[in-house]
Amino acid sequence: MKILYFAWLRTTIGKSYEEISPPDTVRTVENLLDWLPSLGEDYSIIQEKRDLLRIAINQEYANLEQKIKQGDEIALFPPVTGG
Repeated sequence: MKILYFAWLRTTIGKSYEEISPPDTVRTVENLLDWLPSLGEDYSIIQEKRDLLRIAINQEYANLEQKIKQGDEIALFPPVTGG
């Protein structure tokens, strides 16, 4: 599973992406967001600012209940505005 980090997530975590293999209990976006902070202190921002995050699975917006699987590309980013 490839996780992409954007904006302040990229800055705080210190990487733009990583390949991970979460445990079998991680089956939804919500499970993933609960599990990621176990990777280290820098990942705690995911819990702290969870309500601000947007998620895309394979380049399509997803909700917390959406199922995930190995091989998915999951992007985590703050809301985007434009003019």
